[in-house]
Amino acid sequence: MNESVNKLGNMENQEMPIDFGKLFNDLLKHKKLFYKVLAITFVASCVITLSMPNYYKCEVTLSPEMSRSKSSGGLAALASSFGVNLNGGAAGTEALFPTLYPDLMNSTEFKTSLFTIPVTIEGDKGAGEPDRTMTYYEYLTTEQKSTWWSTAIKGIKYWIISLFKEPMPESDKVDPFRLTKKQTDIVEMINKKIVCDIDQKTMVISIEVTDQDPLICATMADSVKVRLQQAITDYRTSKARVDLEYNKKLYVEAQARYEKATKAYVRFADSNQKAFLQSVRQKRSELEDELSLLRSVCQQLGNQVLQAEMKVQEDTPAFTTLQNATVPVEKAGPGRAKFVLVFLFFALLSTIVWCFHKEGDLKPLLGLD
Repeated sequence: MNESVNKLGNMENQEMPIDFGKLFNDLLKHKKLFYKVLAITFVASCVITLSMPNYYKCEVTLSPEMSRSKSSGGLAALASSFGVNLNGGAAGTEALFPTLYPDLMNSTEFKTSLFTIPVTIEGDKGAGEPDRTMTYYEYLTTEQKSTWWSTAIKGIKYWIISLFKEPMPESDKVDPFRLTKKQTDIVEMINKKIVCDIDQKTMVISIEVTDQDPLICATMADSVKVRLQQAITDYRTSKARVDLEYNKKLYVEAQARYEKATKAYVRFADSNQKAFLQSVRQKRSELEDELSLLRSVCQQLGNQVLQAEMKVQEDTPAFTTLQNATVPVEKAGPGRAKFVLVFLFFALLSTIVWCFHKEGDLKPLLGLD
């Protein structure tokens, strides 16, 4: 008798198995709710995704030349393959190391320099629409598509701000030191559309451009690559170009003095051909010495100009383009099908949880009883 009582007590203490049949029947009771929720979710998600504009991506990769000392070049190259940079940030005379190139691109000066790049919007050839050419700034200002809710939010935000503060006057002049509100918005838009990244091991620069127009996407990727190369070249050769301009200035001044001295010598020699006075001979000798000295100075400065030109060429970095810009054929997003499926999944999950809560099945499932 005691053994039978103990068995019954043990059976009561054991956890009751989950009744999947009851759970399924509880869900069937609310099948109309599932139809309504899933139908509304499908329509709503379709409306949301269809209002999202298509966008394309274009990537350009290039490898820059880096200044490295000859003594540590092999060791640095070996270490870079393991992600270690032995040259640091100041290898040789290189202060703008490739790891800083993304920071250079993110600067306001660089972003505003992209405003004037001409871009072309292809017209519909079937409808006889011509191509339209404008600046990148005008394109981002007038030709960008946005979702209806973002347009509504911007309108409400602008209306609220206008109630308390007068809008700042807009100007067509671009001053990176003091941008207008509109220009600041365009710079922030460019920050999202143009991204520069660099591989720490291989030092390969990747420039990715995202845009709603495939042709403009490729155009900007190529233009940004050229602008970045030019900015790096200007920095690397800045000192050499200053020295070149200074040497050219000295050379031009020396040539002017030499030509002036030559004319003075010729005039004196022509006017004193038959003179035998000692003073005339001394003056002629002085003019010849001055002319010889100026000729030597001109030759020396000419050599310096040539050396400065060679220095500019030596400091000009070389870039190897690993992947050129190409017009993307397929859009990169948005993934409308995935978006709708995610919405339907969460709607289905939420409805199931609500049904279990309605039928009192959550507490047994969670072990709260």
